[in-house]
Amino acid sequence: MRIPLIYPKIPSPQNCPLKQCIAFEKLDGTNIHWKYTPNVGWTHFGTRRTEFTLDSDGVSDFRNTHPELVDAPDIFLKSFTGIVNNPPQEIILFTEFLGANSFAGTHLLNEQHKLVLFDALSGGKIMNPSDFLNAFCTFNPPELYEDGFDLPKIVYKGKYTGQFVEDVRNGKYNVNEGVVVKGVVNREVYMTKIKTNAYMENLKNKSEDKWKEY
Repeated sequence: MRIPLIYPKIPSPQNCPLKQCIAFEKLDGTNIHWKYTPNVGWTHFGTRRTEFTLDSDGVSDFRNTHPELVDAPDIFLKSFTGIVNNPPQEIILFTEFLGANSFAGTHLLNEQHKLVLFDALSGGKIMNPSDFLNAFCTFNPPELYEDGFDLPKIVYKGKYTGQFVEDVRNGKYNVNEGVVVKGVVNREVYMTKIKTNAYMENLKNKSEDKWKEY
């Protein structure tokens, strides 16, 4: 089923109001959400613009609609279903689906994929990044990631500056696509994204190669 955009668009760094921030590695995959309804359980899932019931019929429809994401439900049901304990309000988890050779939202079917939990919506609002880390790092500490679910790498904590933006773009932090920066402005979570120059150049080259095929 087609739905309104469920995860907000992340603005560019221009005129970013952040002062203190946490920067997470931005993973090059596909955003898949998972919805938990109090006293019911995990009920729905889908991409940023599609949603399905998390049952056999819904999973079948999802796989027919998104064949490149076919193993996402199995990964989630194996590793994620116990990470919330009947919260009093609806929770939506946001995960990135990717494999070793995923690029710009495309995935190879014949390789292993994973889901990385990168954000959560609680009570209709994106969780404060510190609360997110407290909730999910406590549940699943780094040494257990290989046995459960992954979280994105934290690459920076501190003051948001123009120099930090340039350092990300120039590859200082050893990330592929870039980073998502999160902080709190006027008691609301604010995010921005910074992509590396190398990734943008690779994206440009891939696009040019695709046009050469026609």
